[in-house]
Amino acid sequence: MEDTIQQSNTTAGKDAHTVGTKSRRIVIDPITRLEGHGKIDIFLDDAGEVERAYYQIPELRGFEIFSIGRPAEDMPQITSRICGVCPTAHHMAGTKALDDLYKVEPPPAAKKIRELIYNTFMLEDHALHVYVLGGPDFIVGPDAPKAARNVLGVIEKVGLDVGKRVISMRRRLRELIAYLGGKVVHPVFGLPGGVAKGLAPDELAKFKELAKDGLEFAQFTLQVFKDIVLKNDDYVKLITSDAFTHETYYMGMVDANNKVNFYDGQIRVVNPSGMEYAKFNANQYLDYIAEHVEPWSYVKFCYLKPLGWKGFTDGKETSVYSVAPMARLNVSSGMATPIAQKAYEEFYTTLGGQPVHHTLANHWARVIEMIYAAERMNELINDPEITSRDLRAIPSATPTIGIGVVEAPRGSLFHHYETDERGLIKKANLIVATQNNSCRIAMSVEKAAKGLIHKGHVNDGLLNMIEMAFRAYDPCNACATHMLPGTVPITIRVRDRSGEIVKTLSR
Repeated sequence: MEDTIQQSNTTAGKDAHTVGTKSRRIVIDPITRLEGHGKIDIFLDDAGEVERAYYQIPELRGFEIFSIGRPAEDMPQITSRICGVCPTAHHMAGTKALDDLYKVEPPPAAKKIRELIYNTFMLEDHALHVYVLGGPDFIVGPDAPKAARNVLGVIEKVGLDVGKRVISMRRRLRELIAYLGGKVVHPVFGLPGGVAKGLAPDELAKFKELAKDGLEFAQFTLQVFKDIVLKNDDYVKLITSDAFTHETYYMGMVDANNKVNFYDGQIRVVNPSGMEYAKFNANQYLDYIAEHVEPWSYVKFCYLKPLGWKGFTDGKETSVYSVAPMARLNVSSGMATPIAQKAYEEFYTTLGGQPVHHTLANHWARVIEMIYAAERMNELINDPEITSRDLRAIPSATPTIGIGVVEAPRGSLFHHYETDERGLIKKANLIVATQNNSCRIAMSVEKAAKGLIHKGHVNDGLLNMIEMAFRAYDPCNACATHMLPGTVPITIRVRDRSGEIVKTLSR
């Protein structure tokens, strides 16, 4: 086996060192500040330059398999257990799939309550990433000690009052989700044709105040981002550097005016030049999305089906696409709310026009989406119909196939169910956001490694910057590795020092 340098994320150590010619492998294990598990394997050539880098996901989830035989109505609850960070996204996609399965249209008030819950969730989840998962790399700094690159380091940097504000706002937002959803982590509000609970008029004033405070918080977060990131020339150079840039296709949901929408609309795809490539409804997703398998990861790699698999390449000839906040902005013609629209315009003016291809710009786009989510919350909570008691249309159609899509915080999320006439699941297919991003994430990690490691020189801060390449997407590896074919397919490859495979063991 190759000699390795093990980069443990449980120890500190910032001193730079050079990898010797016999140490051709660097392992970052575990990777941190994401949902799920993973590691990065980096292989160097004899000159100490990066030959290949692999973003590997070793975990498996079996939700598509053990859903078979279950009543379709259980799916919004079953699939919300995939992930403790984005259960609301799975619950909502599953609920919309049930609407389609039973061919039932929810009443207007039910749709508005769903969208209110969903935008509250998006604001809360994005805040989690900005301040806890991705934010420490900028707020504390990529070269800071490991022990400081976390929420405690962020609070120390921005001050205890700001830290309290972040924690308080996320708690209050989660209270609204729990009030309407029954539970915040595994909500139970979604029913085919509507919702299980409405908004009581006597609770309206409290939640109106929350929406108002949420918008102020989102605008405050944008100012924090401007002050800490955009006013730092080194950070701006890092964001716009070639090591963190890919020209690919982009995918995201838009409304009838091509504005960003998280809950409902069509899926739009633009090419690397920003021109529209496709626009389709949820039930057409299999015409555009295909999955490729690699032996070194349990994540499937999505690509644009009409273009065919062209490998991990970018540029005009690619079939790779990206989802997530930057992609949603790239496929849109703007934001549907005024304050977010102003921030959207500043984003593209500063970064040189649409589309933006800089991976780390996802962090900025995420803050803009926080503002949109908060503004949409205010619109919905002040809608006179939001307290209506007309909350459900009872389904009567015989179920066959149902497909639902929402924009999860991490990108487009598809749920596809097929049932017998009794509504028992015969087939379930989930295409989650991190799967949609898996090609670009793998490319981003490798390109960052090649751009940052030279002559075998590595240090803790540099390796953390390689991790920043995946953190920008806010990946959820637990969601992405949902296919379990009955037994765990293990393949072990033994290599000699030159990298040649000398033995393969498989189960």
